[in-house]
Amino acid sequence: MSLAEVVNRWYKTCCSYIYSYRAHKTFSEEFIKFKEMTGVEGRFRIAWEERHPCFNDKTTQTGFDRHYVYHPAWAARVLAQTKPKCHIDISSSVNFCSQVSAFIPVMFYDYRPADLNLPGLTCEAADLLALPFADRSISSLSCMHVVEHVGLGRYGDPLDPDGDMKAIVELKRVLAINGNLLFVVPVGGNPRIMFNAHRIYTYAQIAEYFSNLELMEFALVTDDPKDGGLLRNASKEMADAQKYGCGCFWFRKVRT
Repeated sequence: MSLAEVVNRWYKTCCSYIYSYRAHKTFSEEFIKFKEMTGVEGRFRIAWEERHPCFNDKTTQTGFDRHYVYHPAWAARVLAQTKPKCHIDISSSVNFCSQVSAFIPVMFYDYRPADLNLPGLTCEAADLLALPFADRSISSLSCMHVVEHVGLGRYGDPLDPDGDMKAIVELKRVLAINGNLLFVVPVGGNPRIMFNAHRIYTYAQIAEYFSNLELMEFALVTDDPKDGGLLRNASKEMADAQKYGCGCFWFRKVRT
């Protein structure tokens, strides 16, 4: 390790300690002030031993994960347009499935099934590499921010460099003629694996992998919030300009 790296690490450590000291000092002062304002006969008990410090929420804006807010919002809007009688989801966000099930019956399948109990929502176990459906049997299907993980071992699945390709074959196999597939993966200008978190694909790769399907829409969440939120009808060039964008592909199977 170079001297510059040592100094930089030392500086960051010092800054962290200073921030922590200031945060705890402010918290203690505010606790005392609030307790004095409450008085002895307050409506709630307030005790130092029951404190629950939250130091990082004094922000000017509410923060959120751009990928995991915008891509379910995109998918919900597509489903509002296609109006399926039932929707099948493979391992996407449980929040997405829970909310959509209020309006459309949803069957959620995951390698690690979720213990969710809601009207309109069914949760079952399934392996994305061997889906329990007949060929061309699913008319409304989603698999969002999932395939990039398959085969990397992150979720207890076997290591397999081609796990993602096997999953894509399965999704295409079960999709019905005229069926819709909502498919989301990270996209960027250079394909790479961030082991063992995820893969990042190029737009051209996804277009090639699903070349037998028709692309109805491509939406994009860019790296830079200044570009906007969810960009519907985005271009290949916009996707290629990203490092870790969120690519949202709406495919339809129009032929076998």
